[in-house]
Amino acid sequence: MFTRKRIVIALGGNALGNTLPEQMIAVKSTAKALCDLIEEGHQVVVVHGNGPQVGMINNAMAALTRENPNQPNTPLSVSVAMSQAYIGYDLQNALREELRKRGFVRTPVVTIVTQVRVDPEDPAFENPTKPIGHFMTKEEAEHASKAYGYVVKEDAGRGYRRVVASPKPVEIVELDAINSLVDAGKIVICCGGGGIPVTLQGDHLKGASAVIDKDFASCLLAKQINADMLIILTAVEKVAINFGKENEEWLEDLTVSQAKQYIQDGHFAAGSMLPKVQAAVDFAESGAGHTALITLLEKAKEGIMGKTGTKIHL
Repeated sequence: MFTRKRIVIALGGNALGNTLPEQMIAVKSTAKALCDLIEEGHQVVVVHGNGPQVGMINNAMAALTRENPNQPNTPLSVSVAMSQAYIGYDLQNALREELRKRGFVRTPVVTIVTQVRVDPEDPAFENPTKPIGHFMTKEEAEHASKAYGYVVKEDAGRGYRRVVASPKPVEIVELDAINSLVDAGKIVICCGGGGIPVTLQGDHLKGASAVIDKDFASCLLAKQINADMLIILTAVEKVAINFGKENEEWLEDLTVSQAKQYIQDGHFAAGSMLPKVQAAVDFAESGAGHTALITLLEKAKEGIMGKTGTKIHL
């Protein structure tokens, strides 16, 4: 018997392209895959990455600051907000167009510029590791450190880059608005790039120099809107252990305890598959009936039907 599901979908960077022209093409195929699920009657909430996009914006704003000394430096949190808006603009229009092609005249798709609170005491702030922005010479790096307070590290002999923290999300600030729209049957795009990182200072939300992992943000959102499924879309159809080795094994069905053991055994690369599996496990163990799925964008519909992908559950 068919059951309509509330699904949070975390789109990987490959679903959006690396440049403005690439993104306009990529969102069309992305919209088709998402509309396959919507057409099946599922309630879809979309979260997306923003790696190439926020880097492009950050570089452009940094170039403006270098060209015009009177132009203040643009905080990373503002660059994330910019990326949310312009990715959402392309994605919601692509979804609207695809839905109309399929006969859905009412196409309520909306993007919410979303702030996500992080803990200023998160240990990640003590050891920033996430590189962003352009490469710099040693002299440029020293200037950026003194002028803007950047943490700068040498990057594999290619030059110096700014590094920022990647703290865990603790609160989605616009959750009430997201819940209201989802409950009203709207298609919501939110928490783009993991959300605009903010810390709470009294009554003020202050932007943080950080990047939140979009898979962890998707997990938090899925738990807080009581989703049935969290689908993390990536560049492979299934999760593997012993990846790239002769004894490579593709996984189809995992319990939470099995997945935790594979994590403990070091099967998943940090910064790649590891956060996806961690987020999937976190969601799957958060409530009875919660299921996480990791697969390719174009395989999402088949994955929900149990035909492919890696499913993680209690």
